[in-house]
Amino acid sequence: MAELDGKVAVITGGASGIGEGTVKRFIEEGARVVIADMQEEKGQALADSLKGSAVYIKTDVTIENQVKAAIDKAGSEWGRLDCVFNNAGFGGAIGPLEDTPVEDYDITMDVLVKGVFLGMKHAIPIMKKQGGGSLINTASVAALICGHTPHLYAVAKAAVVHLTKSVALEVGENNIRVNAICPGFIVTPLSTNTVGREDKAGAMDLKITQAIPRTGQPDDIAQMACWLAGDRSTFVTGQAIAVDGGVAAGVRWEKQPNYQKTYHPIRVYRPSSAS
Repeated sequence: MAELDGKVAVITGGASGIGEGTVKRFIEEGARVVIADMQEEKGQALADSLKGSAVYIKTDVTIENQVKAAIDKAGSEWGRLDCVFNNAGFGGAIGPLEDTPVEDYDITMDVLVKGVFLGMKHAIPIMKKQGGGSLINTASVAALICGHTPHLYAVAKAAVVHLTKSVALEVGENNIRVNAICPGFIVTPLSTNTVGREDKAGAMDLKITQAIPRTGQPDDIAQMACWLAGDRSTFVTGQAIAVDGGVAAGVRWEKQPNYQKTYHPIRVYRPSSAS
């Protein structure tokens, strides 16, 4: 039996990157999926390629009635809603804080925080009536450590983690689990700045200092989302789970300034014992 047999999910930002990888993984594991994304051509093409296992609906996660429509689409197509993966996002405002326009702050928070809030808001009543479900939110390793992303991206993702934990405390008694995934660097058109252009991510020269010396792939996140959506994680809620190759743990041993390839015994002066 596949991990997600009989389950129905809504995945925002599902037309590319982590979202696309998760759509494919969920369907491989037996789910039916609503692809909610602003990219009409990509979203519809992906749904068409999945031959009845997915449907596409144009969704701007900053607009409440569009988010509600995407959530409701699961019920109208397949009669239930088992999982919502609030994954849509973008890099947000970039640059010094003193130069950041308020409008850029607003859209960053609208996409990265309000979009998650709306997805959970409209899924919870359905899941309550149904008897349970799984809400999964894309946060970031930037919510756990600073220095890797723009200011507002880090702040927004930290807000997603706290919102995840707080809502988990509200809806746990309704058998609804709420968790956040905190990706590290994942090779996607968004992270490589190739949205709408030829994807040259494979040729990127990255200086990787994390424990696992490779870039992350969308399926690394999709696998975690699949586990959180399925029945093997029914005692897991309110968690921010890093899927980051060890970024949050620190710098890989041989990249640290005190790295020594061979062990050097400690020479400690010990005075001779008194006679």
